[in-house]
Amino acid sequence: MKNKLIKIISLFSLSVLAISCQNLDRPELDADYPKDINAPGGPLKFYVAFDGTTNNPLMNAVDSVKAKFPNDNPLASMDGAKGKGVQGANYKYIKYSNANDFAQNAGSFTVSVWTKKSVMKTDHVFSMPAVDNYHWSGGSMFLLTEGSVAEPIVKFFVKDKTDEKWFEWVPWAPTGFVAGIFDGNWHHLAFVYNGSTSVMTLYVDGQPKTTSEWAGHGNVVLEPSKITGLKIGAGPQEFTPDEIASNGDDWLKNSWTGGIDQFRMYTTPLSAAEVQTLFTKKK
Repeated sequence: MKNKLIKIISLFSLSVLAISCQNLDRPELDADYPKDINAPGGPLKFYVAFDGTTNNPLMNAVDSVKAKFPNDNPLASMDGAKGKGVQGANYKYIKYSNANDFAQNAGSFTVSVWTKKSVMKTDHVFSMPAVDNYHWSGGSMFLLTEGSVAEPIVKFFVKDKTDEKWFEWVPWAPTGFVAGIFDGNWHHLAFVYNGSTSVMTLYVDGQPKTTSEWAGHGNVVLEPSKITGLKIGAGPQEFTPDEIASNGDDWLKNSWTGGIDQFRMYTTPLSAAEVQTLFTKKK
């Protein structure tokens, strides 16, 4: 009986140790961080409000869905669309190991973000880089902007198990361009892909703009085993030290130099009313 009791205690101790060791690479939750209403297993898979006011930059960029801390956050805090946001900078971005279970469940999806910018260059709001040779872009998903302040170009790239698609809002295509989003003020952007229609709708400040269709594709099937992380504020590829030293520029690497706030990733196509709520409540 004594040996049996010792065995039970030992197994219990090992179980506690295993659980406690799972998150040793993240800071202790010694301060409040923004939370959002989202039932366990709900469609909101990743959400960063950037509202932390601690001296720990990792705490200030924690994901509120599963308390995922970034591996690195070199970006400065700034006044956001609501509360605080982050100020992008050349060759700097916030790095996470993943976007929780977004990639496993994103048949349909919504990416929502507030941005602020007044100077145009080719750069990225976010990206999900992939393993070498997965695609020439080096990414599974990214949001790219370029063009000019007067005629901004917005491109949302997706690579999944069977195909790839550039959803584009450009002056020379039927979708057209979206004027006024880089005027130095905060603007809300939401990219809503509906797998049942194969259509992505771009919403700007709560209003649906033009759509872009992935003809006949249906649900997206991302490949989590190919995706190597999540970047907020940079493209899927990495600058080399020589490129940084020489002030290099590369459209697949460039970092976002404007403001970012309220970054959200859902595994559902939000309705027009839901997107409008994100805008009006500055969420």
